[in-house]
Amino acid sequence: MRYLGLDLGTRTLGVAISDQTGFIASSHGIIRHNEEYERLILEVEKLVCSYQIAEIVLGYPKNMNNSIGEKAVLSERFKQMLEEKLNIPVHLMDERLTTKQAQDMLISNHTSRKKRKKVIDSLAATIILQSYLDQKEKV
Repeated sequence: MRYLGLDLGTRTLGVAISDQTGFIASSHGIIRHNEEYERLILEVEKLVCSYQIAEIVLGYPKNMNNSIGEKAVLSERFKQMLEEKLNIPVHLMDERLTTKQAQDMLISNHTSRKKRKKVIDSLAATIILQSYLDQKEKV
């Protein structure tokens, strides 16, 4: 069973895909959207069909104090839109500090600032998806 990991940003959507066993997440790049959510959902639908995705894991950006802010509400809406259009389960996964974690990983690997900007959202999506897969495995 394959999973799709998504990190919804203001202008880009980070994408990660699991292997067929559902154990390992890999970066798949980004999709630029500029808040064109209808088009973005069509792009996600193409990925779901191409890779035979069974479930989606969407980053849920709660505030550090565990409250729900504007971005988390946007993720909730996007989740609902995905479920209605694609008819597969979409799970919200707490993504606090994933972008920071991704940035730290890239810095420790001496990735240039220019290249970090290109891959940060995709790496964050990979961390979100891998966290979900690891948590699921423990259950």
